Amino acid sequence: MYTSYFNETHEEVRRNVRRFVERHVSPGIQDWEEAGTFPRELYTLAGEAGILGVGYPEELGGNAEGDVFMMLVVTEELLRAGSGGFFSSLMSHGIALPPIAKWGSEAMKQRIVPDVLRGEKIISLAVTEPGGGSDVANLTTRAVDCGDHYKVSGSKTYITSGIRADYYTVAVRTGGEGYGGVSMLLMEKGMPGFTTGQPLKKMGWWCSDTAELFFDQVVVPKSNLIGQENCGFLMIMNNFESERLGLACYANMMSELALNAAIDYAKNRQTFGKPLSKHQVIRHKIADMATQLEASREFTYRVAARMQAGKNALKEVSMAKNFATKTSDFITYEAVQIFGGMGYMRESLVERLYRDNRIASIGGGTYEIMNEIIGKQLGL
Repeated sequence: MYTSYFNETHEEVRRNVRRFVERHVSPGIQDWEEAGTFPRELYTLAGEAGILGVGYPEELGGNAEGDVFMMLVVTEELLRAGSGGFFSSLMSHGIALPPIAKWGSEAMKQRIVPDVLRGEKIISLAVTEPGGGSDVANLTTRAVDCGDHYKVSGSKTYITSGIRADYYTVAVRTGGEGYGGVSMLLMEKGMPGFTTGQPLKKMGWWCSDTAELFFDQVVVPKSNLIGQENCGFLMIMNNFESERLGLACYANMMSELALNAAIDYAKNRQTFGKPLSKHQVIRHKIADMATQLEASREFTYRVAARMQAGKNALKEVSMAKNFATKTSDFITYEAVQIFGGMGYMRESLVERLYRDNRIASIGGGTYEIMNEIIGKQLGL
């Protein structure tokens, strides 16, 4: 499978993660989706399996540090369970932990990272604000310097793992206006003045915990500053590149699962005295779906290879995210269309994929923001 990108070690990890999903995840997904949550013990099970540690330094309890394709393997195989919500919550540390692992003090790294990678603690990234969306440079949550601590006031929204998290990597304003005044703080559940709202009800990602966060004069020690003051925007932007690659991979897996389900259904569903697959219009529809997925996945892997080589990929990863999400919009839509009425039923995998896919072109920077980045990189 794609031997030019994945070696035997990658494929062994792929097999291990697939077994993990088949044993611990797939049997419960339908119930968890309806319940709006999944058991917390899945974090510790994933930690024991080494899944949570992929991409982090061995000295902090991780493995495969710097291996972009290993992260893609984990993403692809966890998503085979067919739930974007499960994946996003289980792997919320993937966007919340890197700033600490890279820029946090040694004491902070040792206190936070190993416990998260073992699945004993959960960490969440808190950047988005009610009035901000993609406008990260103008966030308003304020951290006032009070000598040996900050006092934080403001709010965040659409925060994955927002309710069940133990730790939060929070973007705050410590300086003046614009990107130069943004810092990152480690905040912890139980800090006086720090509260969470009720779980947010979403179109998709039903079993993912998504919340609003509220800060009312929360005292945060200066030792919880991640990296240097007023350098948080760089951390956020650095994080975005890998997040966008992950979202391109996510979209491709939504496409793959929907395509495979459509193929199976078309072979077995009888209409007008013959299988759906014997109708030319359906065969051509599926052929278009398969072609677009092949192109999207190959492009995503090429961008991953560029990132693996340490080359600048800001333009390319933005293109890959947009291409993959456009493709998954098309494929998940057509899969539901092929299923007909069954595709509209909640018992159908393609119904969930259709809903869970919709966030891919919004999260990590919207489709429109990606086009702005691409345009600027083209000198426009």
